[in-house]
Amino acid sequence: MARSEEHNRQARERAREALLEAAITLFAERGVAGASIAEITRRAGVAQGLVSYHFGGKDQLISAVIDRWFETVIGFSQVEGTPDEALAAVIDGALLATAFAVPLQRAVLAMQLQPATHRLFAESEERHAVGAAAAEDAVRAIFRGRGAADPSLEEVMLRSTLEGVFVKFAVFGDTYPLEDARRWLHRLYGLPEPTLPLPLSLPPRASELRPRATPAD
Repeated sequence: MARSEEHNRQARERAREALLEAAITLFAERGVAGASIAEITRRAGVAQGLVSYHFGGKDQLISAVIDRWFETVIGFSQVEGTPDEALAAVIDGALLATAFAVPLQRAVLAMQLQPATHRLFAESEERHAVGAAAAEDAVRAIFRGRGAADPSLEEVMLRSTLEGVFVKFAVFGDTYPLEDARRWLHRLYGLPEPTLPLPLSLPPRASELRPRATPAD
């Protein structure tokens, strides 16, 4: 009985994740207004009724997509190690997510700007306000640990730079020099040169897009 319940739970989780991934892809391709629930469920390969079961409706599905973005961004600062190791992990984690989350980025960027979905973006932003503030504090602490004169300014400039990379990559895709940008950022902050490129050949699941600090060589 317990095994059957676990199997059912895993099946529900797979269906929910399939719906999220299908929604992200279609929202990026067609915009929110151009992607119907029928198309999303067809792309996900699940019954239409599962949208109501897992999310309640299209607006709630949109909100779940935006929540996924905030959860990914906030996760960048959840690292351990020395200040240099942590900073390298934040940079690499953000760029790794940039490489694999282009549809999510495009979808959420459009939602942030479009009047029809701006309210949902603002509500999600409010839900994650505490986590976002904690993430910013964590990055400021990294810079403080590195002896920065103005950790708050350093956090703002790093965030601005990474957001700029994400926008450019969303526009130019694989033609954008992401690995070169990564190495430039390492040099900018006096971090060790990466010994291996970002693992772009094996895309991780969205839940695994979290930076991990590794000791510098």
